[in-house]
Formats: sequence, C-alpha cells, structure tokens
Amino acid sequence: MAMDRLGDMRLFVETATAGSLSAAGRKLGLSPAAASARLIKLEKALQARLFERTTRQLRLTDEGRVYLQHCRIALQAIDDGEAALQAGQNVVRGKVRISATSDFGRNMLRGWLDAFRALHPEVSFALTLSDSVSNLLHEDIDLAIRFGAPPDSGLAARVLAPNRRVLCAAPEYLARRGTPLTPAGLVGHEFVVVVTSNGPLSELDFTRGEERYTFSMPVANSWEANDGALVHAWALAGHGIAHKSIWDIAADVRAGRLRMVLPDWCTHEAPVHALFHANRYMAPRVRAVLDFLVARFDETTAALLGDLAFPPRRAVEGRDGPAAL
Repeated sequence: MAMDRLGDMRLFVETATAGSLSAAGRKLGLSPAAASARLIKLEKALQARLFERTTRQLRLTDEGRVYLQHCRIALQAIDDGEAALQAGQNVVRGKVRISATSDFGRNMLRGWLDAFRALHPEVSFALTLSDSVSNLLHEDIDLAIRFGAPPDSGLAARVLAPNRRVLCAAPEYLARRGTPLTPAGLVGHEFVVVVTSNGPLSELDFTRGEERYTFSMPVANSWEANDGALVHAWALAGHGIAHKSIWDIAADVRAGRLRMVLPDWCTHEAPVHALFHANRYMAPRVRAVLDFLVARFDETTAALLGDLAFPPRRAVEGRDGPAAL
C-alpha cells in the first residue's frame, strides 16, 4: 500500500473522529484546501462516498462507517508494530483508549488516569464512558473496565477486584418511605433504574443462604436514565432506591449520604474485569496502564471498600470462619 494512502486513511479517521475536516487537517499539519483535496482523492480511489457534506457538518455514509472500522484496525496494527519495535526500550508513550462505565469513569478512574499521567507524561488517554456493553472486537479500544462477568466475546479478561451490586437510597428517602426489611418489602417503593440499549436493568434475583426471591423494579413509575452517574445522583437526591455497584457508592455509604438497603441479601456478585484483545500485541503503554490499574484496585479494595466488599455474613466468614446460623 502506498504511503500516501496511509496518510489519507489517517486523515479520514481523524475527520470522522473530530467531525470536522479542517480540525483533522490542523492536527495533521494540512491546510483546509490540502485536506479537502486528499479526502476527495481517497473517495475517487475507493469509488465510494465516505461523507455526506452539508454546510454545517460531515456525516459518515454507510460506506464510510464500514471503511472507518477497517481503517482503525489497519492503523492500529501499524501503531502496534511500531510499538513492538520499541518494546525492548520499554517506551511508555502514546494514546491509550479505555472504555468504562459512566459512574466509575467519572468519579474514580479519571483520577487514577491523572495519577498515571504524572508518572508517564508522554501517555494520553481517550476515555469512552457507557453503561452498555461495547463490542470491543469492532471498536478502537485497548482496555475496557467492566463490572460483572465478561461476555463470551473472544476477549481476554483479567480479574481486578471483587464487586457486588447493592440496593441503596438516601436517608431522607428512607425516612419518608420506610426501610424495607425483606425483598418483599420493596413493593410500593420508588426506584431509579439504569436503562441500556438492551432494555432496563430492573430484574433483581435475591439470594441469602438457601433463600431465593425475585423482584422486578416497576419501570413504569421509576426514574430512568441510560447514564449510571445520573442514576447515582438521583439516588443521592432522594428520588428512590437504586441498584448500584458497591464501587460507585462505598464513599457515600461511609459518609452517610446513602444507606444500603437489604445489605445481607445478594443480588449480583461478579468481579471487576479488565477486557482486552487476546490476539493483539499489547503495547508497552497499555501494559503499563493495566499493571497500574491492578495495583490501584488492590489498594482501593482495602482502603475504600473494606468490610463493604462482601455481604455481612461473608465478611464474618472471612474473619472468623463460617458464621453460626
């Protein structure tokens, strides 16, 4: 492949990412006229229109979306090859693309990435926050942090920390509506529910020892959002009971801003995982970030979660052997 074609592909990818040909041109050191000419040349070579152009914006065509996916894979392979040559020098630099849930990404991961950047100033980040499961095999992502069991997607997974999801609510809400003492006591309460592209996460399967109970949060009368951070904020504001990862609410529980509801019942326990491409060379910068996150999760599990990491019975068993029943 000619080198100018690779340059045209980079211009195309930067344009699609920025939504602006002039911004992409500036990033690559091209004038607006030169950038426009190169994009037109690429479309002619491909015999396909990559963008729908209006006076205000560029929008990818269907052909453009297909080509963008393959361009990102090809350019990533080239970047990985260059990184492999530098691996012996242990060079930690370049951009690391990370996907994480919105609440965790805003409130904890962001600070961790700042701390990593202080150690490695030549590394930058592209952080994608979403509470829907991304198809990482087809996206330009180096690492994904997911709370729960990884999908059967062909991705490699590394366990980072224990995790459980718990019901929680603001003290003001519980004072107003009462505190449920059993799963059946949830009937009649108000809820704040996360909604993903696959639908609302409203089904709760409770377990406590041999006991089982299934409850469905009534979505029709609930506050709904596709953003976990907003669900968190609405729970803090007293709008209802939310189902959240213990990592997202531990600080609020310790500060008294939220209280756990039915803490001795389990609803979902699955570790935090780092997901990454199994067959892709892991550049030194990505390996360094992964190792850094492993250490941070280990430190924070003890410092932040402590006895909140597991239900009360599990915590007792861990300290003193099996709990007396």
